[in-house]
Amino acid sequence: MNIETIVVGEYQVNCSVVWGEANRAIIIDPGFDASLILDFLEEHELEVAAYMLTHGHMDHVSGLADLYEAKPAPVGLHPEDASWAFTELNRISPFYPIPKAPEKIERSLEDGQVWEDGGLKYRVITTPGHTPGGVCFHFYDDNALIVGDTLFAGSAGRTDLPGGNSRTLKNSLDRLSKLNDELRVYPGHGPSTTIGHEKRTNFFMQG
Repeated sequence: MNIETIVVGEYQVNCSVVWGEANRAIIIDPGFDASLILDFLEEHELEVAAYMLTHGHMDHVSGLADLYEAKPAPVGLHPEDASWAFTELNRISPFYPIPKAPEKIERSLEDGQVWEDGGLKYRVITTPGHTPGGVCFHFYDDNALIVGDTLFAGSAGRTDLPGGNSRTLKNSLDRLSKLNDELRVYPGHGPSTTIGHEKRTNFFMQG
């Protein structure tokens, strides 16, 4: 499995492009800079198998509609976030427009779902707290976990935005702490890490 991080937009979001031998990629959190992501796909001769979203914040979804128009593929988002992600409620900054919605959202994500795209299998783990519909994608055969803004290297997602809940986020982090210590974690911002390292060093993963 290949995971390439493309940092997009002024919020420096990690858009993850994940693919295997089939050369059909899963695009996770295409926040901005659709043209940059499309250039990467062309350079590596990749088609799109699916667009999967860890949560609905505008910095993680604003490039989706343009990508979908250029390369249609199924879109996955938890219904708790799909209800507001493409509305006025998602105007975090006055300098950015409301995210444009894709033609449709085919996949309503739920805890425990297993998807197979481009020859890769992964499980949905619901991790609300940063947003009500936050999820992680666990590529269990490849020891990789894409966590969005639930967990960062040395920190965790903020809960002071609408829909955030610090107690709920703590429960989600407790759930992640039970996963394999060697599991490689790919956050929505900043560098990758491991579950074990965060359990040892990250205040938000303590007890």
